[in-house]
Order: sequence, then structure tokens, then C-alpha cells
Amino acid sequence: MGRTSDAKRKILDAARSLIEGRGYSALGVAEICKAAGVPKGSFYYFFESKEALALAVVDEHWAAQKRDWTRALGGDAEPLRRLRRLCEETETGQRAVQQGRGAVAGCLFGNLTLELSNQTEAVRGRLQEIFDAQVGMVESVIAEARERDEVGVTDTREAARAVVAQLEGQVMFAKLYNSTQRLSPLWQNCRALLGATAA
Repeated sequence: MGRTSDAKRKILDAARSLIEGRGYSALGVAEICKAAGVPKGSFYYFFESKEALALAVVDEHWAAQKRDWTRALGGDAEPLRRLRRLCEETETGQRAVQQGRGAVAGCLFGNLTLELSNQTEAVRGRLQEIFDAQVGMVESVIAEARERDEVGVTDTREAARAVVAQLEGQVMFAKLYNSTQRLSPLWQNCRALLGATAA
């Protein structure tokens, strides 16, 4: 039993690494299995298709990111301080990946959105759900800030979309230029989007 679960773990890890490094479309099942060090038959034991594997990678990545976002945006600190923490942790995470791999990986969800939004409806739908969830998490914090008269926005949903888009866009630029310096303005840009009045 340990061997089968180990094979699945190896496939997921290899697929995520390859997708982050090269994208989804250029990958074949044989290449994923070779990188994972498992026979091709093991792949189809766990996943009915490459698309099913991509969805599993996305779900696993979101589960981890959702925990991080919940921690960053939660707690007793002022709402704007929690939003700032999310921006800072986004930058820190990209820096860590760059130091480990020698290149900025970008956001798995953003990368797949750009690559697959017109190719696979299942992945596109899942990514929409994830981005909607991110927007919802940010909106709840913005709504708190609005109640405290710390931001000037009136439509908290649209403001949250703008913040998430800012995060995604800056991460995309960091990947394009292979420079985490592109992430330095994240918090100031988000403050400007929100019309933040608090320090």
C-alpha cells in the first residue's frame, strides 16, 4: 500500500514541478512518469488523463495556498495590516522559489489561466472558482477596513478583484523579468487602489 501512495505523490510532485517550469501543454504523460520515476501504468492507475492530473495539482496547490491566505488575512490585527501581510508574504514566497530554482516561477494559477483558459473547460472552471474564492477572502478584509473608515472604496467586491488582479499582475511581471524587485510596490499599489487613509 505504501508503494502505491508513494507513486501518486511522486507523480503529483513531478507534474507540479514540470508545469511550473515549462507549462502544461508541452508535457506528455511519459515525460511526467519519467521525471517521477514511476511506470506509465501507475499514472493511469491514479489519473484517468493528463487533465485529471492537472486538476489534482491545482487542487493541492490551492489547499496549501488557502491555508496561507487564511493565516495571513486572519487574526486580530487591523484589516489593512493583514492585507499588507498578504502582499509581503507573496513577495517572500516568490523570492524563496527564485533562490531555490534560479528563476521566478510566478503563480501556478495565473500561469495556467494564460495557457489553458481556451483549451480545457474543466481547468478553466476550477481556476475561476479559486480566483473567486481569493476575491471573497480579500473582500471580507476590505469590508472590515471600510467599516473602520480606513479605505475610500464603496464597492468592496470590485475593490477585492482589483487587489487580486494587482497581486497576479505583479507576480506575472516578476516572472517575465525574473526579478522579485517587481513585487516591491505591491502594498503601495494596493493602498492606492483602496484609497487607504490609515497608515
